[in-house]
This record gives sequence, C-alpha cells and structure tokens, in this order.
Amino acid sequence: MTTILRIDASARKSRSLTRTLSKLFIDNWLKAEPTACIIERDVGTNPPSLITENWIAAVFADPEKLSPEKQALVEESDELIDEIKRAAIIVIATPMYNYGMPAHLKAWVDQVVRVNKTFTFDRARGDQPLAPILSGKTLVMLTSWGEFGFGRGEANEHANHLTSHLETVSKYLGVDEIHHIGIEYQEFGDERFAASKAKAIAAMPAIVSTLVSRATTPYAI
Repeated sequence: MTTILRIDASARKSRSLTRTLSKLFIDNWLKAEPTACIIERDVGTNPPSLITENWIAAVFADPEKLSPEKQALVEESDELIDEIKRAAIIVIATPMYNYGMPAHLKAWVDQVVRVNKTFTFDRARGDQPLAPILSGKTLVMLTSWGEFGFGRGEANEHANHLTSHLETVSKYLGVDEIHHIGIEYQEFGDERFAASKAKAIAAMPAIVSTLVSRATTPYAI
C-alpha cells in the first residue's frame, strides 16, 4: 500500500488550477491502487505556524531536556514531519505568487526542514555540513504560473523562485526523484492558456501510471 502526502498551497478553494491537478493526480492513483493511503495537508487554507525565536531555541535544544513549554512549540513540526516520514510520494500543488512559493507553503517548509529531524549538521563535512536524514521519496510538483517561460533555458528562468526552491529543499524531505506538471499563461486566459491546461491534464495519467507501477511492483528476490 502506497502512502501519498498531498499538499495544497493555493489560497483559493474554488477556481484553483493546482487543486484541480492534485485532485486529478489522486483520483488517477486511486483508480489504479484503491488501497493507497492519502494524507491530505491543506496549507493554503490552514497554514502552519510561523517559526519564532523560541521555536528555533527549542529545535536546537537537547530533545531529552525540553521543557513542557518548548515541547509544545515543536509539536506541530513533529506532526508535519511524521507525515513526510510516512509518505513514499509527496505531491505539492502550488501556484507561483510573486515569482515564488506562497507564504503558507514557505511556513510549511520552515516547519519540516529541521535539524536532527530531516537533516544533520556536521562541521566535519567541511563546506557541505548539511546531510539529509530521509531518503527514497518521490516529489511530484503540480504548479500554475500566471505568466510563462519559467523552465530551464526559457526566457523567464531567472524569475522562477518556485520550482527551483522546492527542488533545493526537497533533498531534506528525503526526495530522490522529482516530477513536474505545470500550467502556464493563466493571466492571459487565451488559447495558449487553454492549450497549457489541456497538456497538463493529459500528462497526468502517464505519470501516475509510471509511479503506481513502480510503487506496486514487488521486488524480485
């Protein structure tokens, strides 16, 4: 049984392209594997807490010596990290806001990329002191952009602080493999937008089929 963590980051409940894509992904997966476990985390409408100075002090403290007050500060983070640990597939459905990720999604990232929980820090490693603790997970990024041309080698690549940011932090979520489906031209609302949306929807069955096959095929012994 595959466990999937579905994260929706759009502030919109209706008319959200990324929520449409994440629902389509899950619907396709459940058709192929009805017993899959879906963990739903809607950070768009229920954002995680922002980290604070006291929170930082708590996560860097000896966990065996945490006061009840400090333990309470990290309970939310512990819960969010546990969801990541349980998941083999992490689906992040997010629009681009002002060329980056929504603040609600950044709050989630800050809660889960955490020293001694999802990464370790060791100066003995020299200039690369951080190392991920988790591994073996697949990230599926489902995005929407008001403009276009944010891919590698395209005209607006320099302004893409959404997928590039997620790719950077993904290794601290245990991600070894990344897939991406995106919709462009949303603010133009023209035939290019319609074509981009149709292309994204059409691409979903194939990516789900590939991942389901890999997740449900027993290893040969």
